[in-house]
Amino acid sequence: MSAKWTIFTNHAHVLFCISEDPDTTLREVALRVGITERATQRIVAELEESGYLKHERRGRRNHYEVMTDVPLRHDIESHVSIGDIIQALHKDPAGPR
Repeated sequence: MSAKWTIFTNHAHVLFCISEDPDTTLREVALRVGITERATQRIVAELEESGYLKHERRGRRNHYEVMTDVPLRHDIESHVSIGDIIQALHKDPAGPR
């Protein structure tokens, strides 16, 4: 049996990392998730396109905002929001910043 797979996708991992630090760089996210920076850029673009994430330029960096009220996409889990998942996984009971 392979121990390489995880329950959450790289999309979820990227979103969770950004929720923990909205001012993080995509390079930092890529290193933490274990994927390339290019893959991270693609995932962030897809998350933004789907309404899960927004960003604004602050000086030379981006600041991200996770849209926590957006429901998950699959019919089986559409009753759960991104915020519910992030809150459940966050170490601090107060939630992400």
